[in-house]
Amino acid sequence: MDRERLTITLRKSLLGKVDELIDGTNIRNRSHAIETLISQSLTPKINTAVILAGGRGINMRPFTFEMPKGLFPVGGKPILEHIIQLLTQNNIRNVIFSIGHLGEKIKEYFGNGQKFGVNITYVRESESAGTGGALVLAEKFLHESTFLVIHGDILIDINLTDIFTYHRENDALATIAVTSVVDPSSFGEVILHGNKITNFIEKPRYGTQKSQLISCGLYVFDRQIFNYLPKKGQAQLEDIFPRLAKTRVLSGFPFEGRFMDIGTPASYEKAIKIWAGFKKESAVSAGSARRRRRRSPQETSKVQ
Repeated sequence: MDRERLTITLRKSLLGKVDELIDGTNIRNRSHAIETLISQSLTPKINTAVILAGGRGINMRPFTFEMPKGLFPVGGKPILEHIIQLLTQNNIRNVIFSIGHLGEKIKEYFGNGQKFGVNITYVRESESAGTGGALVLAEKFLHESTFLVIHGDILIDINLTDIFTYHRENDALATIAVTSVVDPSSFGEVILHGNKITNFIEKPRYGTQKSQLISCGLYVFDRQIFNYLPKKGQAQLEDIFPRLAKTRVLSGFPFEGRFMDIGTPASYEKAIKIWAGFKKESAVSAGSARRRRRRSPQETSKVQ
């Protein structure tokens, strides 16, 4: 174990704030809370996200003849607005929208992003660009060594700071957020060994899958990802993941939050019914946990 025991002394007021982070699951104890805070403070901040929102939403027709999938409302706001809210909660303020099919409606809704607390730049992809081609078009607007990429048709409850820290600690070129499902045949199947993805199979044939872990469509990339993508023409991110896995530079970040892919009318209907309930339940649980911690503060000031 690459850890050393140490004893530190903190002001009680500061220690109380540390204790508020302890939830018994994500933050197990006081030592874990302090280690997490130090790790987060030393991790370079990621300030830019690319949202891939140019797909035609073929599986959602006829609805997507009139409206891009990212503007479908869930819980009173468009899917893309939920994504923007996730970004702002994690202090990501620079957003690059890759738009295509009915993209002018996305641009009309979000504008320059000011009223949503972000700065939005738009790039327009061709119908045949693919997810990789769309990212290449956004490259000239990316000025950081590491950035976030997220598909514009997912709902996800994830701590982005945690995945950023994980990405750095594992010295990865790319990190994929992964979760488990009963049937991975509609997703990208992930074979995970420790913290490294050893294989990635896009939409495996039903009954042949070797894992129940899937890609959630949220990635952390270093700029070297562009070395694997053609400068012109069609390209899919999912096509380069197997190559990255073979060279052991692709990490998988399992997370415990909720995830929903809005890919079919059935999944959209499910999201309408339960996503708002998930978020309300999470808010109530978080508030209750904070109240419990305030009622029973720990007074000792030494880390054991």
